[in-house]
Amino acid sequence: MVACGIALGAIILSYPSGREPAAAAATDAESKAAPITVAFAGDITPGSRYGLPPNRSRPIFREVRDELSAADLAIGNLEGTLGMGGVSKCAVEGDTCFSFQAPAENADGLRWAGFDLLSLANNHAFDFGEEGLEQTVAALEAEGLEHTGAPGQITELEVGGHTVAVVGFAPYPWANELDHLAAVAELITDAKAQADIVIAVAHLGAEGTEYSHVPVGNEIAMGEDRGDTRAFARTAAEAGASLVLASGPHVLRGVEIHAGALIAYSLGNFGGWHNFSLTGALAESAMLVVELEADGAVRGGRVVPLTLSGPGIPVRDETGSAIETIDALSKADFGRSAVRLGLDGSF
Repeated sequence: MVACGIALGAIILSYPSGREPAAAAATDAESKAAPITVAFAGDITPGSRYGLPPNRSRPIFREVRDELSAADLAIGNLEGTLGMGGVSKCAVEGDTCFSFQAPAENADGLRWAGFDLLSLANNHAFDFGEEGLEQTVAALEAEGLEHTGAPGQITELEVGGHTVAVVGFAPYPWANELDHLAAVAELITDAKAQADIVIAVAHLGAEGTEYSHVPVGNEIAMGEDRGDTRAFARTAAEAGASLVLASGPHVLRGVEIHAGALIAYSLGNFGGWHNFSLTGALAESAMLVVELEADGAVRGGRVVPLTLSGPGIPVRDETGSAIETIDALSKADFGRSAVRLGLDGSF
């Protein structure tokens, strides 16, 4: 296993003269018992051949920075590479093949936005081959950002006094492959053995406005078999993941509770620069904020409704459209296991 770690929300205690050790121990115990908040955002492309944002991609995230920064752990799905190397996977760009590459310095915008960890388990992480992926990892690490998704990788972080393990899955050989369910369960079990809380992130599902519902069985996208979406998510939940956070369809999908875990099947596109189609449902987006107990139990949370404007900038949607969409899809697809959202997006 590959384990990576940074200290997030580290608590540094200094004791005034004469303070009793018992008081220090009590303070430490309180931090261990405190819940944490996890924010998750969908597909992010901080620049590509289709357009490069100014100021190291910071303008993409200006309207959502406060929300991301407030979370104890903020996770996003990075679609594309950061660097200048490698050869594009596309013999001809466009139609059904798109490759995304932004300058390495655009990782600064991700850090500035408040992200702590980016998933590289998706179809665009290998857009420029192994060299492109290596440069992406180097760019993220240069900004102090964690990443996950490589085969066998369990990324460990200290968050608010808790050890959190994040594992990324996708139907590709450069990631933990989600269609091998026994291996999925084994990796989540391994992560659970070494962390207080386990989070699975995944790229899965068919793409486009006609794929808002989560089907039973395998999903196909542009000829790719992307595995059995429900089977993967529920396998990860049953193996011990507290959260299963998915992306890929580019549209909103429903949210359910299974085996005590919260499963979000897609939050749509989150932010880009002239690379996402923004017509109709494709401009509807959301951020998910979940509060977890010290043992990983889901305490509650909320859906933050967003819409993509201009070149693909996420802004708060005061109409709450995403809340209504996710709530309706959840009820239609999952019935009694659906997460029921309040008018303000809370659950």
